[in-house]
Amino acid sequence: MAKAIWNGVVIAESDNCEVVEGNQYFPPDSIKQEYFRNSDTHTTCGWKGVASYYTLEVEGELNKDAAWYYPSPLPAAKNIEGYIAFWRGVKVEV
Repeated sequence: MAKAIWNGVVIAESDNCEVVEGNQYFPPDSIKQEYFRNSDTHTTCGWKGVASYYTLEVEGELNKDAAWYYPSPLPAAKNIEGYIAFWRGVKVEV
């Protein structure tokens, strides 16, 4: 089971992650919503499309834009539609 951990708290865990470019993408129903805050940040990937971000809030600490997902990916990335990946200090254990 893959787990995403930040600030000592498991924020997502799943046996059904998708791996793309070395990143574990967690299914939407595997994240603990109480730690995720919508962000206005967006970036674009040439083959995946436009990414949206979440800021994490755990025990009063914020990790800005530490999670991203593709709400409407391009056809080549449909397998990760809505799935969430992490960076910026979030530890992913597999």
